[in-house]
Amino acid sequence: MSDAKEKIDDDSRSGGIQVIARASAVMRTLGSHPKGLTLAAIAQHVGLARSTVQRIVAALETEQMVEAIRPGNGFRLGPALAQLIHQTHTDIISIARKSLESLSEKVGESVTLSCISGRQNIIIDRVVAERDLRVVIPMGQSMPMHATSDGKALLSTLTNDQVREWLGSSLDKLTETTLDLRHLLTQLDEIRISGFATAHQEYSVGVSACSILVPTFMGPHAVTVVAPTARFDTQVAEFKAALEECKATISHSAGAE
Repeated sequence: MSDAKEKIDDDSRSGGIQVIARASAVMRTLGSHPKGLTLAAIAQHVGLARSTVQRIVAALETEQMVEAIRPGNGFRLGPALAQLIHQTHTDIISIARKSLESLSEKVGESVTLSCISGRQNIIIDRVVAERDLRVVIPMGQSMPMHATSDGKALLSTLTNDQVREWLGSSLDKLTETTLDLRHLLTQLDEIRISGFATAHQEYSVGVSACSILVPTFMGPHAVTVVAPTARFDTQVAEFKAALEECKATISHSAGAE
C-alpha cells in the first residue's frame, strides 16, 4: 500500500472516530438534561459550533436517537435509545414484569424499573396506574440521579467519593426541595442502612416517589412507586412494605449471586 493511500485511510478512520466522539458527546449531554436542550445550549456544553451540532443532531434524529420536543423547544434523547436499552435488559424485564404489575395493582400507583446507564439512571420498564390522577414516566427517560428516588437508591451502591466524582460539586436545583451535595451525601448514608430512598417533589413539583434497591445478576436495579405528593404522604409506609415484597419476588429469580 502506498504512503498516500495509507494517509487517506488513516485520515478517514480519524474522521470517523471524531464523528462518533462528537455524536456521543451530544447524546451524553442530552442524557444529563432530560428536559431537553436547544441547539445553542448543546453547542455550549460540548464546545462545538452550532452548525456542527445541528448536523450531528439531524443525523441522530434520522436514526431516532434524539427527537425534537416541539418545534423551537430543543431536543432530547429519542425512542431508539430506549429500545436498545430495553433489548439489553430483556431478561431482567421479563423476570420482573409480573412483580411490577402486582406492585402497581396493590398500591394503585405507577411503578418503574430502572438501572444505571453511563452516569444516569434510565427507566427500562414501567407499569402505569389505571386511575384518573396518575404519574406517567416516559420509557427510556434519563433522569437526574440526585433528584429522584431511584437515582438515589442506585447512587447508594457507590462510595461518597465516587458520587462526588460522578455528580460534581454543584447539583442542578430543579425545585425548591432539590438537595445540594452535602445533604444528598447525608441521605445516601441513611439509604445504605434503611434500603429505601425517597424523593419529595425534588424533580417535579407535586410528584413524590419511593424506591428500593434490587441487586440482580445484571447489576443493581431500582423499583419505584411514583405518585402525586398528596397521596404519597399518607401512604408511604404502605408503599415501602409493598416494595419489600416486590424486591423479594424479583430477587428469587434474578438476585445477584
